[in-house]
Formats: sequence, structure tokens, C-alpha cells
Amino acid sequence: MKYSTVIFDLDGTLINTLEDLTDAVNHALAAFDFPLRTVEEVRGFVGNGIPRLVHLALPEGIGEQDEAKCLDLCKSYYKEHSAVKTAPYEGICELVSQLKKAGVKSAVVTNKIEDAAIEIVRGFFGGDIDVIIGQVDGFKQKPEPDGVFAALEKLGAEKGRSVYVGDSEVDCATAKNAGLPIIGCTWGFRGRALLEQCGADYIIDTPRQILDIVL
Repeated sequence: MKYSTVIFDLDGTLINTLEDLTDAVNHALAAFDFPLRTVEEVRGFVGNGIPRLVHLALPEGIGEQDEAKCLDLCKSYYKEHSAVKTAPYEGICELVSQLKKAGVKSAVVTNKIEDAAIEIVRGFFGGDIDVIIGQVDGFKQKPEPDGVFAALEKLGAEKGRSVYVGDSEVDCATAKNAGLPIIGCTWGFRGRALLEQCGADYIIDTPRQILDIVL
């Protein structure tokens, strides 16, 4: 076994959340009569948490108070509708289960609000993911490595035998900042060209390849 611990990104890596995020953003934008955003536009905005997503989705020149109201509305809507259209990517459930059976420790480290992350991960993967670290007040989000370090500590994992799995430039930066190699997933929100540009250590097209690399 090459790696005994796998740290996963969530959105764009384990699950496709794009449509639910788009619906939440557009719910908030519509309430203020702002122009709505397409799924492809939102694809380019995600990766740094909902506050950044809302900021990028808003028209230019919006004041801080209106942005804060829009953010609150988006977050409250998403909390109640975070798993309407969201689903794991093909082959992911099998991968996570196989890693668990092989004795590999696993964690999710995400910029998604932690309560929503826990609900989604437990709902789709049960107890096959050991630790879930999400966005909470006062905790630095990715690409800062704090979440990765917290996950490794909770798992009692060896950093030298751990690998990070993600799909974006934020994930590549997170892995680099944490001193971990990264497996880049082409099926996520960004694609192969960006992962190559970011210097991912491995670039894969199917979840099965994660198992091959780890074991």
C-alpha cells in the first residue's frame, strides 16, 4: 500500500453539487431582481466557499449590505436544498467503500459549510468516510492547509503516507501548502488542462484509478 490515508475534496471530486449550488445562488439573486447565472457560470465561481461564490455571482457595484443579505438568503436556501439534485459521481461510492475495506483512512476537507458537508457525506457514504472537516467560523479555509492538518491529526495519520484528491486550482494549492501529493480528477469542475497547469502529481479520468494509485 503506497498511501494509508486519502484526503478528499468534496464538490467536484466526490459529488456533483453544481445544480443545487446554482439553484441556491439564483434563488438569492432572484429575490433582489438581479440577473440569474447559468450552471456553467457557477462552475467557474465555485471552489472557495459560498461567500466567494455569491460575491462572484452578484453584479458589479453591489453594496456590502445587499451582498450580506444575498449571502444569508443563499446559505439558508442551500441548507434546506443541498441534496435535491446532488449525487456522487459514477464509481465514487464503490471507490470509497473499497478504500474502507482495504483499511485506508479517509477524510473530506471542504470549503462547504460543515453542517451541510456532514449531512451530504453521511447521507451518501454512511461511515465509509472517517472524518469531515468543513467551513466553520474562525477556521481558515482552503487553500490554507489547516483543514488538512486537522484531518490528519484526527485520523492519527502519517503525513508521509497521505495523498490529497481534488479537482481544482484551490485543491492543488491546498495540497502544496500541506506538503501532500495531489491526485487531480478530470471529471470535476475544472478539467485536465488546468490540473496539468497546476502541476498535479497524478491526473486521472476514473475513480478506479485512485484505488490503483493508493494501493
